[in-house]
Parts: sequence; C-alpha cells; structure tokens
Amino acid sequence: MRVIFTVLAMLIALNCTGPALADENLNTILDPIRTKYQLPALAAAVVKDGKLVADGAVGVRVSGRDAPVTVDDRFHLGSETKAMTATLAGMLVDEGKLRWDSTVSEVLGPVIPGLRPKFGAITLRELLSHTGGVAADNEEIGRLYFDADAHDHSLTDWRLRMIKEWGSRHDPSFGNSGKFQYANLGYVIAGAMIEKASGKPWERLMFERIYKPLDLKTAGLGAQATFGEYDAPVGHRVDDRGKVTPFPWGQPADLPSSLGPAGLAHMSIKDFATWAGWNAGEGKRGPALVKPETLKRIHQPVVDMEIKNPKPGTPKTGSYALGWGLSKFDWSDKPLLTHNGSNGMNFASVIVDVDRDLAIVVATNIAGPRADPATLEVMKTLYAKYTRSM
Repeated sequence: MRVIFTVLAMLIALNCTGPALADENLNTILDPIRTKYQLPALAAAVVKDGKLVADGAVGVRVSGRDAPVTVDDRFHLGSETKAMTATLAGMLVDEGKLRWDSTVSEVLGPVIPGLRPKFGAITLRELLSHTGGVAADNEEIGRLYFDADAHDHSLTDWRLRMIKEWGSRHDPSFGNSGKFQYANLGYVIAGAMIEKASGKPWERLMFERIYKPLDLKTAGLGAQATFGEYDAPVGHRVDDRGKVTPFPWGQPADLPSSLGPAGLAHMSIKDFATWAGWNAGEGKRGPALVKPETLKRIHQPVVDMEIKNPKPGTPKTGSYALGWGLSKFDWSDKPLLTHNGSNGMNFASVIVDVDRDLAIVVATNIAGPRADPATLEVMKTLYAKYTRSM
C-alpha cells in the first residue's frame, strides 16, 4: 500500500479559444530544461488577453520509444481538476441549487443517514478550501478509494458509500475554517454534493458545462492514452532507485475513477491554457460559465498556508481559495493564482495573473523530484519573458 499512498500524497492540482497556431514556438526554451531534468516530455503554453500567444511540446510520449509529443497531445492535470470542480459548484450556487454554506448533511443527509453531526456540518466552501477538517489521505481513506467493492457500484453511488463509511465514524480533525488541511476526500464529498444538487453525474457536468462551452476538444477524464495506443504522453513513475517505468493504460495508469472531482482531468497543453486564460479574464469574456462575481469569489483567498521546507524559488507562505492557491514567488511581484497537479505519474502546473490577464501552463509526463523544479523553471522563465514584453 505504500506506493498507493505516495501517489495520493502527490495529488497535491471565453470565448477565449486561441488560434490553431500560437504566435511563438516555445520548443527552444523547453528542450534544454527537459534535457536538464531528464523528463520524457515537457509542454507549455501562454495565453494573454484571451489569445494563445505561445506554445510548445518537446520530448517523447513514452520513455525509450520514438514517439514525439505534439502541442495537441493530452497531458494529465491531476489536482488542476479541483478548480474545475469549484467552478461547477459556483454554477449551482448561481442557479440557487447550492449555497457556499450548504452543509454536507443538508445536501446529502437524505441519501446518507447516520452521518456524525460535526461531519455533517462541514460546508461546501470549507470542502473546496480544505478548511473543513476532512482528513488528508491516509491508509483508511486509501482502502476506501481502492476497495474492490467499488466495481459493483456506479461512481455516483460509490462516492456516497465512501462518504457514509467515513462520515458515520469520523468527526472533522478541527472544527473551524481557520486551519488548512489538504484533503482529496473533501473534493470527493463536494463532487457528491454537486451531483445531488444537479441530478447529474460529476463526469457529465464536466463535459457539458466546462469542456464543451470552452471548446476544449482534447479534454477528457482518467488516463490520457487510448487503451492499447501510444497516442498521448503516458505517465511515468520513478521508484526509490531512480528507475523510470511508463504506465500507459488501465487501472495502474491513473487513480480510481471515484476520485474524479479531486484530480482526473486531462487535455492538451493548448486546451489547458484556454481554461487558464478564461480564469485570467475573470469570467468577463465568454462563455459565461459563472457570474464574474462568483469567479472572483472562487479566486478569493480563504485561508493562509505555511509551506514547510520550500524548495528554492517556491513560496514559503501563501493562501488557498476554492480550488486555487495564491502564492508570491521570488520571481513575481505579487501573489499569483497557482496550483500543481499530479497522480504520481504526471505533473502539471499553472499560474494566473489576473491583473495582466496572463496565464501560463506547464505539463510533463513524469512525477517525482524531476518534475517540480523543471516546471518551476519554465514558469519563471516564461513569466519573466511575457511580463517584460508587456
């Protein structure tokens, strides 16, 4: 089970569609960084004022194979999915089907009797900001995620069963929203509340209400490669001895499907940039997925975070909003909306500067100690380049 929980711990995720070709190719910037950190593939894209201004993808889809990546290849986004789940929640708030202070018991109590009162009192806002005291991934939660009985139920039903199993036996680890505890299970609970309030599975809502309106043609859920094909950059895991192993298909290629609301989206780097660019425009460009004031609330910090032993160039402190972090890097002049995502085999990162209407996204098909510094170096380089030229 140790590998499972290592993976879980790393799940830490307009009409603004750009032209088919960006103004600038980033490959000459990306390839030296990919080589320096020995990544199979590396991709990045930049959106300014809703327009795709630069993109690039270098390397191979599978380590050891002659299968070059392209900017249209699908990359796994991991916990970047959380901001999308928060946006779905915002849609239902706008429609009056949920409130930010709707509680677990209020929404799910009728279908999940027996929840402990303190657990049932956790609000949607607390779940989306990791301030409800839901436990971080641990062995007991992992057994729920990977339970063989999950295959006997629909995803919607299994999420409810996991919540009942946990919420009938556990109180929150703290009882107010003044603390931060990153919890993937909290997003599973939020996803179940979204399903109950909308009457639709979370998976359908992702396609109908985010992917299709934003014209994210490559977007999907789960492992990014078609079963049996090397048609996307597949994930790679690095073991304790540094051995790199590709995981292209099937159950080993991603986390359990029930974790969708916490981190199972995939899409091309260009589509990822479109999503980030829509957020950079603060919802003022179409499509109007949520009201601008709702998106502003999603972006608004809820709780302060302290980052222990940060790596060079990464923030020591920051805050968390709803599916987004806010951090000031040593190369930025102010806090930026940001998030990382990983399923333990892939890694993605985003920064959004709403004041400059600028978004930068980076993705690679490997996780572990190589991915984080590599994507950070790309972010730093591109942020300096595209803020200097403004």
